Amino acid sequence: METYNKRLTRSSQDKWVAGVCGGIARYFGFDSDVLRLVWVILTVCTVFSGILVYVILWLVMPTDNPRLP
Repeated sequence: METYNKRLTRSSQDKWVAGVCGGIARYFGFDSDVLRLVWVILTVCTVFSGILVYVILWLVMPTDNPRLP
């Protein structure tokens, strides 16, 4: 049996701003464009609190390439 360690990291290839949505989509196996669309809709519907969540995740999530900031 093969053990696979999955980590939630920001994507360095699939990114528009910081790679948060790309990393979350890769971790859960979603399409990153669909996740971005859902994120925008939820951000607009919740008085832009999604922006705060995005910035917090940007600061907390490590990148998948340790040489990048």
